[in-house]
Amino acid sequence: MEKKLILEVFVTFEPSAITRLTGPGGEVVSIPFGGTARGEIFRGDVCPGACDVQTVNLSGVRHMCARYMLRGEDSAGQPCQIFIENNGWFTEPMAPGAPFRTVPTFWTDSAALAPYLHRRAFAGEGVPGPEGLVIKLYEVL
Repeated sequence: MEKKLILEVFVTFEPSAITRLTGPGGEVVSIPFGGTARGEIFRGDVCPGACDVQTVNLSGVRHMCARYMLRGEDSAGQPCQIFIENNGWFTEPMAPGAPFRTVPTFWTDSAALAPYLHRRAFAGEGVPGPEGLVIKLYEVL
């Protein structure tokens, strides 16, 4: 798959803010986070309220769904917001440092970015970073 990097989200989180529920059907983990974003289409910050919710079923399949709003400037230098829902599925255990793959969906109020973000195909990848996690978002070419 040929792809082009369009945006990186540098995720930071506080381990003490993570909450868990473990029951007979599996586990749910809620990870609130913050951070910054930069790339060729946007530069800004992760807004308060961002959260990655992960569920693990009895077969060990993990589903992650991160939902977050970015606020900053688009590629035209205009103030804007981008909402991202990033979904991924993977099985345990993952090799330490191995990337995980996601499928992002975008919504934006940016006149410059809306035609692009609302009509193209995208892929994501999460990789460990120096201060947390880096989410790399790509356009699928």
